[in-house]
Amino acid sequence: MNSMALSRVILVVDDEPAARYAMLRAFDQEYRVVQAASAEEARLQIAKERPEVILLDHNLPGETGLVLLREIRTGSGAPEVIMITAHGSERLAVDAMKAGAFDYLVKPFDLEELRLVTARAIEHRDLRLEVGGLREMAAGDGQFGLMSGTSAPMRELFQTAGRVAQTDLSVLIAGESGTGKDLLAQELHRRGGRSKQRFVPLNCAALPEHLVESELFGHERGAFTGAAGTHAGKFETADRGTLFLDEIADMNLATQAKILRAAESGAIERLGGTKTIQVDVRLISASNKDLQQEIAQGRFREDLFFRLAAVTLFIPPLRQRAGDVPLLVARFWDQLRKKYERQGPELSREAAALLEESTWPGNVRQLKTTVEKLFVLAGSDRVSAAEVTATLGRQDVPASPSAEAPYLTGDYREARRLFETEFLTRKLREHGSNVTRTAAAIGLERQSLQEKIKALGIR
Repeated sequence: MNSMALSRVILVVDDEPAARYAMLRAFDQEYRVVQAASAEEARLQIAKERPEVILLDHNLPGETGLVLLREIRTGSGAPEVIMITAHGSERLAVDAMKAGAFDYLVKPFDLEELRLVTARAIEHRDLRLEVGGLREMAAGDGQFGLMSGTSAPMRELFQTAGRVAQTDLSVLIAGESGTGKDLLAQELHRRGGRSKQRFVPLNCAALPEHLVESELFGHERGAFTGAAGTHAGKFETADRGTLFLDEIADMNLATQAKILRAAESGAIERLGGTKTIQVDVRLISASNKDLQQEIAQGRFREDLFFRLAAVTLFIPPLRQRAGDVPLLVARFWDQLRKKYERQGPELSREAAALLEESTWPGNVRQLKTTVEKLFVLAGSDRVSAAEVTATLGRQDVPASPSAEAPYLTGDYREARRLFETEFLTRKLREHGSNVTRTAAAIGLERQSLQEKIKALGIR
């Protein structure tokens, strides 16, 4: 029995005891189920239990389920509602969907179908809350300075970084471009004992090779052509503070040797000078390359690696923590509203799902840029999945590994099965796994689509 699942609350609202009992038995091993026999009793249970999903029968004594649905489907934290209707009342089901129901079931229904629809409703509510409602996080819970993430690898990263920040150890931050290595470095400085001193960054990849040493160690007047005056380098500027060497692997071996000497002795000399200058600097470095591989290929000094990497912090790429995407999108959306001083459009759930499923080769940086494009260029008050696809481009849109499969088989029946599976899987994804909306979009009857899903084994 999953204790986390049992923390989820399902409310069954039906005036028939047998129907309530059947639904209770369907979920008693998965969720905590509470019951109500009328709309009035349901209101009390909603206020007391705060259910995440309500299984709501339309035919209730006194008030109809549709009246209650319109009342409770307000507010960002509202539960998802699955409307239950009697056979022959499909018109009411359509009205329920228009009023905000997640889906509907017609009696008598299969209990396995009920479980599946309920699980999808919970997933949809989680996504809706993450994107549209849960924008404030408790301090220290999934937040490290300007970085956000509630996934397991990010929580572990934040916990380790929080401990390391209090020390003077040299830190190497590893991770792909766009993951936020600079933000992590800044927060390590801000939380450390040198926070009142300077944080001095240097992007080693952005400077021509002949200027790197001058930027690091400074130069005296006349040290080289164009050196019209004395210049203090980054090591001097960062004295008693933190020096952040971004993309450290892009430095040549000669410069690496000088950094090693400075890191070990705290002694530097300006180019063209003879005076030794003592500095007290905490070093934080970062690289998007595998430094062990760079060492093996003779491009990076092993002794410098050991000096810089007293502690190594790895920031996982966004594709390995896709569950953090809704949180990041919500945060960026709020920032854009403040930046542009307008409410802006809302994200459709299909658009939000597509953002979460995309590959993000540019990681958080690419996600942030994409979100701003969607916010600024939205053609209506609601961003669609098509707009996300157009903004991302084909290379970043999630594709099923079976997309080419129909063409790789010589059997017509198998090719047809593969095509139908791929087509329906994509359409269900576009419509948030909602069978009713998917059926309407592709021109099938809802029951026919359900039969196809079952026959093809689509989950």
